[in-house]
Amino acid sequence: MTRQLISSGSAFEKEACYSRAVLDGDFVFVSGTTGFDYATMTISEDPAEQARQTFRNIQAALQKAGSSLDDAVRVTYYMPNAADWPKIYPVFKEFLAESRPASSALICGLIDPRMKIEIEITARKRR
Repeated sequence: MTRQLISSGSAFEKEACYSRAVLDGDFVFVSGTTGFDYATMTISEDPAEQARQTFRNIQAALQKAGSSLDDAVRVTYYMPNAADWPKIYPVFKEFLAESRPASSALICGLIDPRMKIEIEITARKRR
């Protein structure tokens, strides 16, 4: 089996010793990902837009691994504010309507107070 480390290019990945995603065999494990636009290192204040950007960041990592959101089998959502849930969850349909992965949502603190959601995904590469 081959193991491949995938980076988004964020300097923080190297500093904190992690990969945006790891391809191991048929599975792609995507680290907790937030709504930062890595090109500009900016983040929207809008929870729904943060969720969209987070999924775009995840899509980019999955594509580098030869996978996609349609291959997602597990997703975990982390949010600091339960009041944002009604603004965020409709975005899931835009990106996960086909795969409908097993999921969990947790209310917890995040590293940066600007972050309104962090998403972690596991996908299985289709052969």
